[in-house]
Amino acid sequence: MIDVQRLAVLREVARRGSFNQAAAALHCTASAVSQQIAALERSLGAGVVERSTRGVTLTETGRVLVEAADSIAAELADTEQRITRLTAVRTGFTVATFASGGRRLLPGALAGFVADHPEVELTILEAEPEDSLPAVREGRADLAIAYHLDGPPPARSGDRSGLDWTSLVEDPLRVVLPRRHPLAQSAPAALHLAELADQRWILGCRKSAGQLSRFAALAGLDLRISCTATDYEFAQSLVRSGVGIALIPQIGLADHPELVALPLAEPAPRRHLGLALSRRRRGHRARLAEDLATRLTAEARTLPS
Repeated sequence: MIDVQRLAVLREVARRGSFNQAAAALHCTASAVSQQIAALERSLGAGVVERSTRGVTLTETGRVLVEAADSIAAELADTEQRITRLTAVRTGFTVATFASGGRRLLPGALAGFVADHPEVELTILEAEPEDSLPAVREGRADLAIAYHLDGPPPARSGDRSGLDWTSLVEDPLRVVLPRRHPLAQSAPAALHLAELADQRWILGCRKSAGQLSRFAALAGLDLRISCTATDYEFAQSLVRSGVGIALIPQIGLADHPELVALPLAEPAPRRHLGLALSRRRRGHRARLAEDLATRLTAEARTLPS
């Protein structure tokens, strides 16, 4: 029989990529972690990790075990929360969201949700998709408003993600210029990246920096970056100051008389917004998640296309 405690240690090693970091997270020594992994391998008669000077990686057996460990952790978290609900008067419900999506979608959706469910004790977690999606999968959040950039969505029917993904809306990235900028004054229908080759850029997040870099490489351009910020409003304030131009998702645009937002000619970068719910959802919290998902879907239809 597989030892569940050793499985938990393996899961932490997989998450951290090394025995030392796993040991720090588990509040024990790296030697103790190594011994637990070795004992797990002896009991299975198969290796679960490959050790190197750069850390550890999972074998195929290890990956199968970590998938099982994720499922067990999610089931235990769900069981713990169900027991808590049996002894509590109020129902805890957690929504994870990235900042700009939450700012535009949550207020309208939550107004009716809170009024219709006064028993709910609501918690909002601000988190990027790389943190919010695991939070839903592991039972630490009931629903996540998230996004992905190029490529397929983070969860698809029949995959092993443990999540159901509902697409909401495309969020195109716009070029934000000072109104006094020559290109803003000529008011083109859409800008080509080649027209911006001599511009300095202010980017509202590191992910949009990477995305723009890929499109610029296709156009044969070298980007000149003045600032990579973590806040869209801050980035747009720098545009107003004349530091450079910005690439901002449409839902993050500020309504300011000194700024002009213009689309990029296709192919153009965009974000794809969606909702993630756990496939293991059930009971009252599952119904709450589905209710809020319906409200968020309706709210997304009001966003400009």
